[in-house]
Amino acid sequence: METGNPAMASTSRSRLQEYFHTEHQPGERKLVRKIDFFILTFCCLSYFTNYLDRSNLANAYVSGMKEDLGFVGDQFNQINTCFTVGYVIGQIPANLSLHFIKPRYFFPACMIVWAGLTMVTASAHNPQSIMAIRFFQGIFEATTFVGTHYILGSWYTERELGKRSGIFTASGLAGTMIGGFIQTGLNSGLDGRNGLRGWRWLFIIDGLITLPVALYGFLFFPDTPSTTKAFYLSDSEKALAVSRVPPMEDRSPISWTFFKKTFSSWFFWGFVVLWIIAGETESFSSNSLLALYLKSHPSIKYSVSQLNNYPTGVPAVGIVSTLFWATLTDFLNGKRYLVGYFIGITGIVTSAMILAAAKDPTSAQSTSMVFGAYYWAGSVYACQATFFAWANDALRYDDHMFRAIVLSGMNLGSNAVNAWWSIIFYGASMAPWFNRGMWAMIAVSILLVIWTAALSYTTTKHERARQAEVAQSTGFGNHKSDADYA
Repeated sequence: METGNPAMASTSRSRLQEYFHTEHQPGERKLVRKIDFFILTFCCLSYFTNYLDRSNLANAYVSGMKEDLGFVGDQFNQINTCFTVGYVIGQIPANLSLHFIKPRYFFPACMIVWAGLTMVTASAHNPQSIMAIRFFQGIFEATTFVGTHYILGSWYTERELGKRSGIFTASGLAGTMIGGFIQTGLNSGLDGRNGLRGWRWLFIIDGLITLPVALYGFLFFPDTPSTTKAFYLSDSEKALAVSRVPPMEDRSPISWTFFKKTFSSWFFWGFVVLWIIAGETESFSSNSLLALYLKSHPSIKYSVSQLNNYPTGVPAVGIVSTLFWATLTDFLNGKRYLVGYFIGITGIVTSAMILAAAKDPTSAQSTSMVFGAYYWAGSVYACQATFFAWANDALRYDDHMFRAIVLSGMNLGSNAVNAWWSIIFYGASMAPWFNRGMWAMIAVSILLVIWTAALSYTTTKHERARQAEVAQSTGFGNHKSDADYA
């Protein structure tokens, strides 16, 4: 009887030991602990409040705002589209601003503005007012996601990046999850206090929570390795931080030639299209379909607490999936593309489950199947951390401005499509079954698998070419960027 391959078992143990016992330069372990504390705490708290502010709209909608403000048709989706349009407009300018305004000033300033806009939402008396507020809120929230991924890619090595990206993304999902519980508490404890409904208190308190996080960032955020003046880093630690990552150019390469080279690069379009497709695989969760399903259930009348609490299982699954895949792909030496295949399968199967459930809409089995499908679909959030880490990995040796444009272009492209995609396929008036959206999800899931395979082949090929060029080069000046290869 065979008992397994001893050589394979030994290799697996060696890889685990290597993964958990990375060799560090003198003082490097202490440096990583410091930047983990000051960068990750601010970025995670910022993203937490960012998603708290975003998710509160859906929580408010099912907690009385729909009836109080007289929502009709797809106005809920139109508000999300207004936010998305502002978010798209702000993407590239926000990321480029990080090269001219210190991040420790720029990030907190944007947070203060969006916190104010969140609180102002509590005074709205019609859906049109919220549309205007969310448009400007989208502009000022635009830097949080891609800006943070740019900062993470500037401080962390390839071996460290996936886990940190996963923790950052999970913090946003935690904001979505906790937002439901906050609304439940406010609805029972503050509804009617000082003449305000519970959903209005939600916007006020979410905005107030954001302000101390902005102050923390202003005082402690360390900017980038080459520009940091953080008081808690010694001169030797600052020099070590710079030496850990590829050098950055001192001058800004912004010019017509730079933009022409960027937008003709296969790397730019490869990652932008990847995130456009992957972003739409998140549609079940990003459009709050479970909450809308519960609100329009064909036979069950759910309470306000249930409408807010039951959907929190979706981001909870997303947190677990994100941390699992971020850690696993780090362990597998950056094979981020594996997530694309997993998400493709998930999108196809969960859509088929909901289509099947719609055939017998009032049965208990149908409801259970829908819950299971939407909870499982929450796992697709793993693509946020892993795909942006993939882009950071692939462009690690390139011009920092090119990397910034690619990262912001990914989010811009995804949100530009999502601005109209959600209305066409996931309008609130299509609840509870969203049949058109289910077929759209199957289509983009198949496309994601195909595009992931093509991009993984291309990035692997170019990385081999880069390594060969470096090996043959007689000097650093002969190094080519990924944009040159593309």
